[in-house]
Amino acid sequence: MDPTGSSKVVKGKRQRRISTELSQGCARGCDLCSEFNGCLRCSPKLFILLERNDIRQIGICLPSCPLGYFGLRNTDMNKCIKCKIENCESCFSRNFCTKCKEGLYLHKGRCYVTCPEGYAAANGTMECSSPAQCEMSEWGPWGPCSKKRKLCGFKKGNEDRTRRILQAPSGDVSLCPATTEVRRCTVQKSQCPEGKRKKKEEQGKQDNGNRNRKDTKDTKSGTKKRKNKQRGATVPATPASPAQ
Repeated sequence: MDPTGSSKVVKGKRQRRISTELSQGCARGCDLCSEFNGCLRCSPKLFILLERNDIRQIGICLPSCPLGYFGLRNTDMNKCIKCKIENCESCFSRNFCTKCKEGLYLHKGRCYVTCPEGYAAANGTMECSSPAQCEMSEWGPWGPCSKKRKLCGFKKGNEDRTRRILQAPSGDVSLCPATTEVRRCTVQKSQCPEGKRKKKEEQGKQDNGNRNRKDTKDTKSGTKKRKNKQRGATVPATPASPAQ
């Protein structure tokens, strides 16, 4: 064993060094340490943080956990646990963020590029506030099912309902939730009145055309009959005068 407290084991050409635990000569706040892994156990009030160095983890003792970690206290040892939330700078637990990285908004323990719909960052903070500050009226009834501003001639369309903003924080209505809601609807397809009228007009025009063609045909037929009758008529003979 060498003076550092470590032993050397030689096997062939390979040399492996086994760290030996020490309780003396450790850094301040560390109760147990090793030459190659740093602190193994911190004093009761401190947190141990394991930092990776190549393939090794080096333990250090801290009074509080750094950014990106949260402190977990237990009877054996207090530990710094890394936050598992994306873009989180500090967290309360593994899956609940308390501060996001610069430029991102915090909402219910998560980080977002913008606040979710119906929420907004108030008072110059990057934390999305609840829309409960807005006083809204009750939703009105759903309107008729329509499509392209028509109420007929389709099977599937949209219907909407509205509500009013009764009171907005600092008069800023942009902080309040939506006042209109739209959903899909299905109705029994029916023909529009103008469609029926147009069809009726087209039918009338067609009937008039047929009637006119019939009248024209009858007129031509009557004219032909009269001409034939005139062509077949005989001129009565004039009786000869008696000889004088």
